[in-house]
Amino acid sequence: MASDEVIINLDNVRKEFDGYVAVENFSLRIQKGQFVTLLGPSGCGKTTTLRMIAGFEMPTSGKIMLSGQDITNLPPYKRPVNTVFQRYALFPHLDVYDNVAFGLKLKKVPTEVTTIFGKKKTKMKHLSAQTIDEMVLKALQIVDLEELEDRDVATLSGGQQQRVAIARCIVNKPEILLLDEPLGALDLKMRKDMQIELKEMHKKLGITFIYVTHDQEEALTMSDVIVVMKDGVIQQIGSPIDVYNEPVNAFVADFIGESNIYNGSMIDKLSVRFLGHTFPCLDDFPLGEMVDVVVRPEDVEIVEKAKGDIVGKIENKIFKGVHYEYSIMVGKNEIIAQSTKDYPLEQEIGICIGKDAIHIMKKTNTSNFYPGLTVTKKNEIELADTTFEVDLTQLLKDSHIDDDGYLVSKKGQKYDLTGAKVNAEIPLDKIEFSDDTEFGQATGKIVSNIYIGDHYQVVAKSEDDEDFIIDTQYVYNVGDIVGIKIDKKDIKLTLKGDISEYEV
Repeated sequence: MASDEVIINLDNVRKEFDGYVAVENFSLRIQKGQFVTLLGPSGCGKTTTLRMIAGFEMPTSGKIMLSGQDITNLPPYKRPVNTVFQRYALFPHLDVYDNVAFGLKLKKVPTEVTTIFGKKKTKMKHLSAQTIDEMVLKALQIVDLEELEDRDVATLSGGQQQRVAIARCIVNKPEILLLDEPLGALDLKMRKDMQIELKEMHKKLGITFIYVTHDQEEALTMSDVIVVMKDGVIQQIGSPIDVYNEPVNAFVADFIGESNIYNGSMIDKLSVRFLGHTFPCLDDFPLGEMVDVVVRPEDVEIVEKAKGDIVGKIENKIFKGVHYEYSIMVGKNEIIAQSTKDYPLEQEIGICIGKDAIHIMKKTNTSNFYPGLTVTKKNEIELADTTFEVDLTQLLKDSHIDDDGYLVSKKGQKYDLTGAKVNAEIPLDKIEFSDDTEFGQATGKIVSNIYIGDHYQVVAKSEDDEDFIIDTQYVYNVGDIVGIKIDKKDIKLTLKGDISEYEV
Protein backbone atom coordinates (compact mmCIF):
# COMPACT_ATOMS: atom_id res chain seq x y z
CA MET A 1 0.00 0.00 0.00
CA ALA A 2 1.21 3.49 -0.85
CA SER A 3 1.73 5.92 1.99
CA ASP A 4 1.10 9.66 1.97
CA GLU A 5 4.86 10.27 1.96
CA VAL A 6 6.15 11.70 -1.32
CA ILE A 7 9.27 9.76 -2.31
CA ILE A 8 9.90 11.27 -5.77
CA ASN A 9 9.06 14.81 -6.82
CA LEU A 10 9.82 15.96 -10.35
CA ASP A 11 9.45 19.73 -10.50
CA ASN A 12 9.09 21.32 -13.95
CA VAL A 13 11.70 18.99 -15.46
CA ARG A 14 12.84 19.63 -19.04
CA LYS A 15 15.23 17.64 -21.22
CA GLU A 16 16.62 18.85 -24.51
CA PHE A 17 18.91 16.99 -26.95
CA ASP A 18 20.65 19.21 -29.54
CA GLY A 19 17.65 21.50 -29.88
CA TYR A 20 15.07 18.68 -29.70
CA VAL A 21 12.86 18.86 -26.59
CA ALA A 22 12.23 15.30 -25.38
CA VAL A 23 10.49 16.21 -22.09
CA GLU A 24 8.81 19.54 -21.36
CA ASN A 25 7.45 21.02 -18.11
CA PHE A 26 7.19 17.59 -16.45
CA SER A 27 5.92 17.81 -12.86
CA LEU A 28 4.92 14.71 -10.90
CA ARG A 29 4.72 13.68 -7.24
CA ILE A 30 5.01 9.94 -6.54
CA GLN A 31 4.07 8.55 -3.15
CA LYS A 32 6.08 5.87 -1.40
CA GLY A 33 4.93 2.38 -2.35
CA GLN A 34 2.94 3.38 -5.42
CA PHE A 35 2.99 1.53 -8.75
CA VAL A 36 3.22 4.39 -11.24
CA THR A 37 3.19 3.82 -15.01
CA LEU A 38 4.47 6.27 -17.62
CA LEU A 39 2.35 5.47 -20.67
CA GLY A 40 2.55 6.80 -24.20
CA PRO A 41 3.59 6.10 -27.80
CA SER A 42 7.19 5.68 -28.91
CA GLY A 43 9.12 8.94 -28.72
CA CYS A 44 6.83 10.59 -26.15
CA GLY A 45 9.62 11.03 -23.56
CA LYS A 46 8.69 8.32 -21.05
CA THR A 47 12.04 6.48 -21.16
CA THR A 48 13.95 9.77 -21.05
CA THR A 49 12.00 10.66 -17.89
CA LEU A 50 12.84 7.28 -16.35
CA ARG A 51 16.54 7.72 -17.20
CA MET A 52 16.55 11.14 -15.50
CA ILE A 53 15.12 9.56 -12.34
CA ALA A 54 17.81 6.87 -12.55
CA GLY A 55 20.57 9.42 -13.12
CA PHE A 56 21.57 8.19 -16.58
CA GLU A 57 20.44 11.54 -18.03
CA MET A 58 20.65 14.95 -16.39
CA PRO A 59 17.75 17.41 -16.83
CA THR A 60 18.32 20.53 -18.91
CA SER A 61 16.30 22.36 -16.27
CA GLY A 62 14.04 21.60 -13.33
CA LYS A 63 14.59 19.56 -10.16
CA ILE A 64 14.30 15.92 -9.10
CA MET A 65 13.82 15.39 -5.37
CA LEU A 66 14.04 12.05 -3.55
CA SER A 67 12.54 12.03 -0.04
CA GLY A 68 13.13 15.78 0.11
CA GLN A 69 16.76 15.61 -1.06
CA ASP A 70 17.79 17.21 -4.35
CA ILE A 71 19.26 14.41 -6.49
CA THR A 72 19.07 16.26 -9.84
CA ASN A 73 22.82 16.02 -10.47
CA LEU A 74 23.60 13.00 -8.31
CA PRO A 75 25.33 10.12 -10.20
CA PRO A 76 23.38 6.84 -10.59
CA TYR A 77 25.46 4.81 -8.12
CA LYS A 78 24.60 7.25 -5.32
CA ARG A 79 20.83 6.95 -5.84
CA PRO A 80 18.78 4.29 -3.98
CA VAL A 81 17.32 3.24 -7.32
CA ASN A 82 17.68 0.15 -9.52
CA THR A 83 16.57 -0.32 -13.13
CA VAL A 84 15.23 -3.36 -15.02
CA PHE A 85 15.74 -2.87 -18.76
CA GLN A 86 13.83 -4.38 -21.70
CA ARG A 87 16.98 -6.34 -22.58
CA TYR A 88 17.81 -7.80 -19.21
CA ALA A 89 21.63 -7.32 -19.45
CA LEU A 90 22.36 -10.56 -17.59
CA PHE A 91 25.90 -11.94 -17.50
CA PRO A 92 25.85 -14.99 -19.82
CA HIS A 93 28.97 -16.56 -18.22
CA LEU A 94 27.40 -16.55 -14.72
CA ASP A 95 24.65 -18.79 -13.35
CA VAL A 96 21.45 -17.48 -11.76
CA TYR A 97 22.95 -17.23 -8.26
CA ASP A 98 26.04 -15.33 -9.36
CA ASN A 99 24.02 -12.95 -11.54
CA VAL A 100 21.90 -12.00 -8.54
CA ALA A 101 24.88 -11.88 -6.18
CA PHE A 102 27.13 -9.88 -8.52
CA GLY A 103 26.40 -6.46 -7.02
CA LEU A 104 26.49 -7.73 -3.45
CA LYS A 105 29.99 -9.14 -3.90
CA LEU A 106 31.24 -5.70 -4.91
CA LYS A 107 29.31 -3.85 -2.24
CA LYS A 108 30.98 -2.50 0.89
CA VAL A 109 29.10 -1.54 4.03
CA PRO A 110 30.23 0.38 7.13
CA THR A 111 31.25 -2.10 9.85
CA GLU A 112 32.35 -1.38 13.41
CA VAL A 113 35.66 -3.09 14.28
CA THR A 114 37.94 -3.10 17.36
CA THR A 115 41.61 -2.26 16.82
CA ILE A 116 44.51 -4.02 18.60
CA PHE A 117 44.53 -1.09 20.98
CA GLY A 118 40.92 -1.74 21.97
CA LYS A 119 39.47 1.26 20.16
CA LYS A 120 36.33 0.98 18.05
CA LYS A 121 36.29 2.39 14.55
CA THR A 122 34.17 2.08 11.42
CA LYS A 123 35.62 0.47 8.32
CA MET A 124 34.10 -0.28 4.90
CA LYS A 125 34.03 -4.05 4.51
CA HIS A 126 32.60 -6.49 1.98
CA LEU A 127 29.54 -8.48 2.96
CA SER A 128 30.19 -11.94 4.34
CA ALA A 129 29.50 -14.99 2.18
CA GLN A 130 26.74 -16.03 4.59
CA THR A 131 25.03 -12.63 4.38
CA ILE A 132 25.21 -12.67 0.57
CA ASP A 133 23.80 -16.19 0.51
CA GLU A 134 20.86 -15.22 2.73
CA MET A 135 20.08 -12.08 0.69
CA VAL A 136 20.25 -13.90 -2.67
CA LEU A 137 18.04 -16.74 -1.44
CA LYS A 138 15.42 -14.29 -0.20
CA ALA A 139 15.44 -12.39 -3.52
CA LEU A 140 15.09 -15.66 -5.49
CA GLN A 141 12.19 -16.71 -3.26
CA ILE A 142 10.36 -13.47 -4.03
CA VAL A 143 10.63 -14.13 -7.79
CA ASP A 144 9.96 -17.90 -7.41
CA LEU A 145 13.38 -19.02 -8.70
CA GLU A 146 14.94 -20.46 -5.55
CA GLU A 147 15.26 -23.93 -7.13
CA LEU A 148 17.07 -22.62 -10.23
CA GLU A 149 20.01 -20.88 -8.58
CA ASP A 150 22.58 -23.15 -10.26
CA ARG A 151 21.09 -22.89 -13.76
CA ASP A 152 22.91 -21.24 -16.66
CA VAL A 153 20.91 -18.08 -17.57
CA ALA A 154 21.08 -19.02 -21.27
CA THR A 155 18.89 -22.08 -20.55
CA LEU A 156 16.11 -20.02 -18.96
CA SER A 157 12.92 -18.86 -20.64
CA GLY A 158 12.33 -15.16 -21.31
CA GLY A 159 10.06 -14.89 -18.28
CA GLN A 160 12.61 -16.59 -16.03
CA GLN A 161 15.40 -14.31 -17.28
CA GLN A 162 13.24 -11.32 -16.50
CA ARG A 163 12.76 -12.59 -12.95
CA VAL A 164 16.52 -12.97 -12.56
CA ALA A 165 16.93 -9.34 -13.66
CA ILE A 166 14.33 -8.25 -11.09
CA ALA A 167 15.97 -10.35 -8.34
CA ARG A 168 19.34 -8.75 -9.14
CA CYS A 169 17.74 -5.35 -8.56
CA ILE A 170 15.69 -6.06 -5.45
CA VAL A 171 18.53 -7.88 -3.68
CA ASN A 172 20.12 -4.43 -3.19
CA LYS A 173 16.98 -3.26 -1.38
CA PRO A 174 16.37 -0.12 -3.49
CA GLU A 175 13.78 2.42 -2.40
CA ILE A 176 12.57 2.65 -6.00
CA LEU A 177 12.51 0.05 -8.78
CA LEU A 178 12.48 1.45 -12.32
CA LEU A 179 11.21 -0.84 -15.10
CA ASP A 180 11.76 0.18 -18.73
CA GLU A 181 9.36 -1.92 -20.86
CA PRO A 182 10.58 -5.13 -19.17
CA LEU A 183 7.92 -7.31 -20.85
CA GLY A 184 8.67 -6.14 -24.39
CA ALA A 185 10.69 -9.25 -25.33
CA LEU A 186 8.06 -11.76 -24.13
CA ASP A 187 5.29 -13.46 -26.11
CA LEU A 188 1.66 -12.45 -25.51
CA LYS A 189 0.73 -15.19 -23.00
CA MET A 190 3.91 -14.74 -21.00
CA ARG A 191 3.38 -10.97 -20.95
CA LYS A 192 -0.06 -11.42 -19.43
CA ASP A 193 1.26 -13.88 -16.83
CA MET A 194 4.13 -11.56 -15.92
CA GLN A 195 1.79 -8.58 -15.53
CA ILE A 196 0.06 -10.43 -12.69
CA GLU A 197 3.36 -11.61 -11.21
CA LEU A 198 4.87 -8.11 -11.26
CA LYS A 199 1.84 -6.74 -9.44
CA GLU A 200 2.19 -9.50 -6.82
CA MET A 201 5.92 -8.74 -6.43
CA HIS A 202 5.06 -5.09 -5.88
CA LYS A 203 2.72 -6.06 -3.05
CA LYS A 204 5.34 -8.33 -1.46
CA LEU A 205 8.15 -5.80 -1.65
CA GLY A 206 6.16 -2.71 -0.70
CA ILE A 207 8.61 -0.44 -2.57
CA THR A 208 7.88 2.16 -5.24
CA PHE A 209 7.64 0.89 -8.83
CA ILE A 210 7.97 3.30 -11.76
CA TYR A 211 7.10 1.45 -14.95
CA VAL A 212 7.44 2.52 -18.60
CA THR A 213 5.28 1.02 -21.35
CA HIS A 214 3.40 1.85 -24.56
CA ASP A 215 0.93 -0.98 -23.84
CA GLN A 216 -2.27 0.44 -22.37
CA GLU A 217 -3.44 -3.01 -21.18
CA GLU A 218 -0.29 -3.37 -19.05
CA ALA A 219 -0.89 0.07 -17.58
CA LEU A 220 -4.53 -0.64 -16.76
CA THR A 221 -3.72 -4.07 -15.27
CA MET A 222 -0.88 -3.15 -12.93
CA SER A 223 -0.89 0.53 -12.03
CA ASP A 224 -2.04 2.55 -9.05
CA VAL A 225 -1.42 5.72 -11.08
CA ILE A 226 -1.08 6.19 -14.85
CA VAL A 227 0.76 9.17 -16.36
CA VAL A 228 -0.23 9.53 -20.03
CA MET A 229 2.40 11.33 -22.13
CA LYS A 230 2.49 12.75 -25.63
CA ASP A 231 5.35 14.67 -27.28
CA GLY A 232 7.18 15.01 -23.96
CA VAL A 233 4.19 16.56 -22.17
CA ILE A 234 1.88 15.03 -19.54
CA GLN A 235 -1.66 14.73 -20.88
CA GLN A 236 -3.37 13.20 -17.83
CA ILE A 237 -2.52 11.75 -14.42
CA GLY A 238 -4.99 9.49 -12.64
CA SER A 239 -6.01 6.02 -11.53
CA PRO A 240 -6.67 3.43 -14.28
CA ILE A 241 -10.42 3.76 -13.74
CA ASP A 242 -10.36 7.57 -13.91
CA VAL A 243 -8.15 7.69 -17.00
CA TYR A 244 -10.30 5.10 -18.80
CA ASN A 245 -13.71 6.46 -17.82
CA GLU A 246 -12.89 10.19 -17.80
CA PRO A 247 -10.23 10.93 -20.45
CA VAL A 248 -9.34 14.62 -20.59
CA ASN A 249 -8.91 14.80 -24.37
CA ALA A 250 -9.29 12.84 -27.59
CA PHE A 251 -5.69 11.62 -27.53
CA VAL A 252 -6.08 9.98 -24.10
CA ALA A 253 -9.47 8.52 -25.04
CA ASP A 254 -7.99 6.93 -28.14
CA PHE A 255 -4.78 5.73 -26.51
CA ILE A 256 -6.46 4.15 -23.46
CA GLY A 257 -8.69 1.40 -24.81
CA GLU A 258 -10.92 1.40 -27.88
CA SER A 259 -12.97 4.55 -28.43
CA ASN A 260 -15.41 6.02 -30.88
CA ILE A 261 -14.46 9.70 -31.20
CA TYR A 262 -16.61 12.22 -33.07
CA ASN A 263 -16.80 15.92 -33.69
CA GLY A 264 -19.84 17.31 -31.95
CA SER A 265 -21.54 20.59 -31.13
CA MET A 266 -23.61 21.68 -28.13
CA ILE A 267 -27.02 22.69 -29.47
CA ASP A 268 -28.79 23.14 -26.15
CA LYS A 269 -28.18 22.77 -22.43
CA LEU A 270 -27.05 19.18 -21.84
CA SER A 271 -27.69 18.32 -25.50
CA VAL A 272 -24.99 17.42 -28.01
CA ARG A 273 -25.27 16.70 -31.73
CA PHE A 274 -23.09 14.08 -33.42
CA LEU A 275 -23.66 11.26 -35.92
CA GLY A 276 -26.48 13.39 -37.35
CA HIS A 277 -28.58 13.11 -34.18
CA THR A 278 -29.11 15.10 -30.98
CA PHE A 279 -28.38 13.17 -27.77
CA PRO A 280 -28.97 14.15 -24.14
CA CYS A 281 -25.73 14.21 -22.13
CA LEU A 282 -24.43 14.88 -18.62
CA ASP A 283 -21.63 17.33 -19.48
CA ASP A 284 -22.56 21.02 -19.60
CA PHE A 285 -20.76 23.13 -22.22
CA PRO A 286 -21.60 26.56 -23.68
CA LEU A 287 -24.26 26.66 -26.37
CA GLY A 288 -22.77 26.28 -29.86
CA GLU A 289 -19.34 25.11 -28.68
CA MET A 290 -17.53 22.57 -30.85
CA VAL A 291 -16.56 19.55 -28.73
CA ASP A 292 -15.00 16.08 -28.94
CA VAL A 293 -17.46 13.28 -28.17
CA VAL A 294 -16.20 9.90 -26.92
CA VAL A 295 -18.29 6.72 -26.73
CA ARG A 296 -16.73 3.43 -25.66
CA PRO A 297 -17.70 0.38 -27.80
CA GLU A 298 -19.05 -1.48 -24.77
CA ASP A 299 -21.48 1.41 -24.14
CA VAL A 300 -23.11 1.21 -27.59
CA GLU A 301 -26.39 -0.72 -27.46
CA ILE A 302 -27.57 -2.56 -30.58
CA VAL A 303 -31.38 -2.82 -30.82
CA GLU A 304 -34.09 -3.39 -33.41
CA LYS A 305 -33.99 -0.88 -36.25
CA ALA A 306 -37.26 0.81 -35.22
CA LYS A 307 -36.14 1.22 -31.59
CA GLY A 308 -32.79 2.93 -32.16
CA ASP A 309 -31.85 6.57 -31.76
CA ILE A 310 -29.99 6.19 -35.05
CA VAL A 311 -29.86 3.51 -37.74
CA GLY A 312 -26.73 1.85 -39.10
CA LYS A 313 -25.65 -1.06 -41.27
CA ILE A 314 -23.27 -3.78 -40.04
CA GLU A 315 -20.20 -3.78 -42.28
CA ASN A 316 -17.88 -6.10 -40.38
CA LYS A 317 -17.79 -8.28 -37.28
CA ILE A 318 -15.08 -10.06 -35.33
CA PHE A 319 -15.66 -12.76 -32.71
CA LYS A 320 -13.61 -11.84 -29.63
CA GLY A 321 -14.42 -14.87 -27.46
CA VAL A 322 -16.85 -13.32 -24.97
CA HIS A 323 -18.49 -10.94 -27.44
CA TYR A 324 -18.65 -9.83 -31.07
CA GLU A 325 -17.09 -6.56 -32.16
CA TYR A 326 -19.13 -4.86 -34.87
CA SER A 327 -18.16 -2.14 -37.33
CA ILE A 328 -21.36 -0.25 -38.13
CA MET A 329 -21.73 2.51 -40.72
CA VAL A 330 -24.03 5.38 -39.79
CA GLY A 331 -24.10 7.39 -43.00
CA LYS A 332 -20.40 8.05 -43.68
CA ASN A 333 -19.36 7.55 -40.06
CA GLU A 334 -18.18 4.31 -38.46
CA ILE A 335 -19.14 3.26 -34.97
CA ILE A 336 -17.58 0.28 -33.18
CA ALA A 337 -19.91 -1.66 -30.89
CA GLN A 338 -19.74 -4.80 -28.78
CA SER A 339 -22.52 -7.32 -28.26
CA THR A 340 -22.88 -10.95 -27.18
CA LYS A 341 -25.57 -11.42 -29.87
CA ASP A 342 -24.64 -12.63 -33.36
CA TYR A 343 -26.03 -10.28 -36.03
CA PRO A 344 -25.57 -10.97 -39.77
CA LEU A 345 -23.46 -8.72 -41.99
CA GLU A 346 -25.29 -6.03 -44.00
CA GLN A 347 -28.21 -6.03 -41.54
CA GLU A 348 -29.64 -2.63 -40.65
CA ILE A 349 -29.90 -2.22 -36.90
CA GLY A 350 -30.81 0.45 -34.39
CA ILE A 351 -28.26 2.03 -32.09
CA CYS A 352 -28.94 3.54 -28.67
CA ILE A 353 -26.39 5.54 -26.69
CA GLY A 354 -27.30 6.46 -23.13
CA LYS A 355 -26.44 9.89 -21.78
CA ASP A 356 -24.10 8.39 -19.16
CA ALA A 357 -22.16 6.71 -22.00
CA ILE A 358 -21.41 10.00 -23.76
CA HIS A 359 -18.19 11.70 -22.64
CA ILE A 360 -17.77 15.26 -23.89
CA MET A 361 -14.42 17.01 -23.88
CA LYS A 362 -13.33 20.50 -24.73
CA LYS A 363 -11.41 20.64 -28.00
CA THR A 364 -7.83 21.49 -27.09
CA ASN A 365 -7.18 22.77 -30.62
CA THR A 366 -3.41 22.48 -30.30
CA SER A 367 -3.47 20.30 -33.42
CA ASN A 368 -5.86 18.43 -35.67
CA PHE A 369 -6.18 14.86 -34.38
CA TYR A 370 -7.94 12.13 -36.37
CA PRO A 371 -8.01 8.69 -34.69
CA GLY A 372 -8.58 5.32 -36.34
CA LEU A 373 -8.18 6.25 -40.02
CA THR A 374 -7.85 3.48 -42.62
CA VAL A 375 -4.82 3.06 -44.90
CA THR A 376 -5.75 2.35 -48.54
CA LYS A 377 -4.04 0.15 -51.13
CA LYS A 378 -2.40 3.27 -52.55
CA ASN A 379 -0.81 4.07 -49.17
CA GLU A 380 -3.19 6.95 -48.56
CA ILE A 381 -5.54 7.57 -45.62
CA GLU A 382 -9.30 7.94 -45.82
CA LEU A 383 -10.44 11.22 -44.30
CA ALA A 384 -13.36 13.58 -44.94
CA ASP A 385 -14.88 11.35 -47.64
CA THR A 386 -11.67 11.47 -49.69
CA THR A 387 -8.07 10.30 -49.47
CA PHE A 388 -4.84 12.05 -48.50
CA GLU A 389 -1.36 10.96 -49.51
CA VAL A 390 0.84 10.16 -46.50
CA ASP A 391 4.38 9.08 -45.69
CA LEU A 392 4.11 5.59 -44.17
CA THR A 393 7.87 5.31 -43.57
CA GLN A 394 7.43 7.32 -40.36
CA LEU A 395 5.72 4.24 -38.86
CA LEU A 396 8.99 2.27 -38.99
CA LYS A 397 12.46 3.73 -38.48
CA ASP A 398 14.88 3.48 -41.43
CA SER A 399 12.20 2.00 -43.71
CA HIS A 400 11.26 2.70 -47.33
CA ILE A 401 8.44 2.03 -49.79
CA ASP A 402 9.33 -0.44 -52.55
CA ASP A 403 8.07 -0.49 -56.15
CA ASP A 404 5.08 -2.66 -55.15
CA GLY A 405 3.98 -0.23 -52.45
CA TYR A 406 5.10 -2.35 -49.49
CA LEU A 407 6.73 -0.79 -46.45
CA VAL A 408 10.18 -2.39 -46.15
CA SER A 409 12.28 -2.40 -42.96
CA LYS A 410 16.04 -1.88 -42.80
CA LYS A 411 16.45 -5.68 -42.58
CA GLY A 412 14.22 -6.30 -45.62
CA GLN A 413 10.99 -7.35 -43.87
CA LYS A 414 7.94 -6.31 -45.94
CA TYR A 415 4.65 -5.00 -44.55
CA ASP A 416 1.32 -4.58 -46.33
CA LEU A 417 -0.51 -1.83 -44.42
CA THR A 418 -3.68 -1.93 -46.52
CA GLY A 419 -6.59 -1.70 -44.08
CA ALA A 420 -4.39 -0.79 -41.12
CA LYS A 421 -5.72 1.74 -38.62
CA VAL A 422 -3.64 4.81 -37.90
CA ASN A 423 -3.99 8.05 -35.97
CA ALA A 424 -3.18 11.22 -37.89
CA GLU A 425 -2.11 14.53 -36.38
CA ILE A 426 -1.65 17.80 -38.27
CA PRO A 427 -0.45 21.12 -36.78
CA LEU A 428 -2.85 24.07 -36.93
CA ASP A 429 -0.51 25.99 -39.25
CA LYS A 430 -0.06 23.13 -41.72
CA ILE A 431 -3.55 23.07 -43.26
CA GLU A 432 -4.42 25.52 -46.02
CA PHE A 433 -7.89 26.90 -46.80
CA SER A 434 -8.85 28.58 -50.09
CA ASP A 435 -11.96 30.22 -51.52
CA ASP A 436 -11.29 28.03 -54.57
CA THR A 437 -13.18 24.80 -53.84
CA GLU A 438 -11.07 22.97 -56.43
CA PHE A 439 -8.00 23.72 -54.30
CA GLY A 440 -6.55 20.79 -52.38
CA GLN A 441 -8.05 17.40 -51.59
CA ALA A 442 -11.30 18.19 -49.75
CA THR A 443 -13.93 20.86 -49.17
CA GLY A 444 -15.52 22.14 -45.99
CA LYS A 445 -17.93 24.71 -44.62
CA ILE A 446 -16.66 27.37 -42.18
CA VAL A 447 -18.53 26.82 -38.91
CA SER A 448 -16.41 28.88 -36.51
CA ASN A 449 -14.09 31.88 -36.72
CA ILE A 450 -12.62 33.08 -33.41
CA TYR A 451 -10.07 35.87 -32.98
CA ILE A 452 -7.32 34.78 -30.56
CA GLY A 453 -4.93 37.59 -29.68
CA ASP A 454 -3.10 38.13 -32.97
CA HIS A 455 -4.74 35.59 -35.29
CA TYR A 456 -7.98 33.81 -36.14
CA GLN A 457 -8.73 30.20 -35.32
CA VAL A 458 -11.00 28.92 -38.06
CA VAL A 459 -12.91 25.63 -38.18
CA ALA A 460 -14.18 24.10 -41.43
CA LYS A 461 -16.45 21.06 -41.29
CA SER A 462 -16.59 18.51 -44.10
CA GLU A 463 -19.82 16.84 -45.23
CA ASP A 464 -19.08 13.81 -43.05
CA ASP A 465 -18.54 16.00 -39.94
CA GLU A 466 -14.73 16.03 -39.85
CA ASP A 467 -13.33 19.28 -38.44
CA PHE A 468 -10.27 21.01 -39.94
CA ILE A 469 -8.83 23.70 -37.67
CA ILE A 470 -6.29 26.31 -38.73
CA ASP A 471 -4.56 29.34 -37.24
CA THR A 472 -4.50 32.11 -39.82
CA GLN A 473 -4.24 35.87 -40.37
CA TYR A 474 -7.03 35.75 -42.94
CA VAL A 475 -10.71 36.40 -42.19
CA TYR A 476 -13.28 33.79 -43.25
CA ASN A 477 -17.02 34.15 -42.90
CA VAL A 478 -19.12 31.49 -41.20
CA GLY A 479 -20.95 29.61 -43.96
CA ASP A 480 -18.19 30.01 -46.58
CA ILE A 481 -17.27 26.88 -48.54
CA VAL A 482 -13.50 26.39 -48.81
CA GLY A 483 -11.04 24.04 -50.43
CA ILE A 484 -8.74 22.19 -47.98
CA LYS A 485 -5.16 21.23 -48.75
CA ILE A 486 -2.70 19.20 -46.64
CA ASP A 487 0.84 18.28 -47.65
CA LYS A 488 1.76 14.67 -46.88
CA LYS A 489 4.94 15.72 -45.05
CA ASP A 490 2.78 17.55 -42.48
CA ILE A 491 0.65 14.52 -41.56
CA LYS A 492 2.15 12.76 -38.53
CA LEU A 493 1.04 9.13 -38.26
CA THR A 494 1.04 6.60 -35.43
CA LEU A 495 0.00 2.99 -35.95
CA LYS A 496 -2.79 1.45 -33.88
CA GLY A 497 -1.63 -2.02 -32.89
CA ASP A 498 1.62 -3.81 -33.63
CA ILE A 499 3.27 -3.54 -37.04
CA SER A 500 4.07 -7.28 -36.94
CA GLU A 501 0.37 -7.89 -37.74
CA TYR A 502 1.03 -6.63 -41.28
CA GLU A 503 4.10 -8.71 -42.16
CA VAL A 504 4.01 -10.14 -45.69
